[in-house]
Amino acid sequence: MTLEVESARRVFRQRGRDDVVALDGVDLEVADDELLVLVGRSGSGKTTLLRAVAGLESLDSGRIRIGDEDVTSLPPRGRGVALVFQEAALFPHLRVRDNIEIGERARGADRSTMTARTREVAETLEVAHLLDRMPSALSGGERQRVALARAVIRSPRVLLLDEPLAAVDVEQRVRMRAVIRDVQRRLRVPTVHVTHDQGEAMALGDRVAMVDRGRVLQCDTPEALYARPADVAVARGFGALPMNLAPARDGVVVGVRPERLRLEAADGASGGSGAGGGSGDGSAADGAGGDGVRMVTGSVVTTEPLGEEALVHLTVVDTDRQTVVARVPFTRVPRPGDHVRVRWRPEDEHRFDAGTGVRLD
Repeated sequence: MTLEVESARRVFRQRGRDDVVALDGVDLEVADDELLVLVGRSGSGKTTLLRAVAGLESLDSGRIRIGDEDVTSLPPRGRGVALVFQEAALFPHLRVRDNIEIGERARGADRSTMTARTREVAETLEVAHLLDRMPSALSGGERQRVALARAVIRSPRVLLLDEPLAAVDVEQRVRMRAVIRDVQRRLRVPTVHVTHDQGEAMALGDRVAMVDRGRVLQCDTPEALYARPADVAVARGFGALPMNLAPARDGVVVGVRPERLRLEAADGASGGSGAGGGSGDGSAADGAGGDGVRMVTGSVVTTEPLGEEALVHLTVVDTDRQTVVARVPFTRVPRPGDHVRVRWRPEDEHRFDAGTGVRLD
């Protein structure tokens, strides 16, 4: 069974103000054993798309299919879709067991079957020991696992997750990623997960769709979005850090990722190197070193320690305050005010059309 979204358009009309185009011709297909992650900035249309699939938002045009069924006009209860929200939204006066079972009880499920199913789902999501507790006694991660159990017990045809880890602490977030992947593999249903977190998108997604202004800019594997962003917006928006971008010659914008930069002291002594060497912007290149390595000269503005690595913010010499960020080992971090050479390999450059922003190679 697949989930298909075809030419989905949704416009929010506001009296006395400009219309807001939340979805602008979105096309997506999610396979029955696939977890697709939607990533993008706030207001990009991610949650609207999720709500449209769930039936909580109507489309102005386009359609949504689940398997062979057109569900565009069906109410939420007729779609077989389960949605987990950013907030767990548990009933505070009900025990965990009752929160998980409430939907099944409303649908008239057999009591003995429901009890067995509750135990099975609770064990999968590691909340079996919490079944008799009240929501107020749970941590944020535990509440989200209960909310996920409530969705999973329905055996949905499609599972939708709207930033379920946003309010969870770092330790629980890492654990919850593994839980979500395990649940998705067990269910084997189309699963769509919304997040702002790039690391979460790369860790969870079989594919990732980069969304901006109601459009899907690129939908591919996490590795493909990182290695070959389709345009400047994806280059800026996908990755642990935004790509360094700067205008070059002949209407071209050149981009290089911070982790692909190598830094040297201006006198030639080594000052730091990125993990793999090679990224920056090609607009103000001082020249090329051996093997065609690109180079610019910069002045260190500030540094940000990240444990074993650090971010180095530089101003490129002989440009109008063009800035570059390098990600380097913490043992080789230059000091603010130092002058350094910034080097990168030609194969680490990304080239985009300055007018359209579209990738050129």
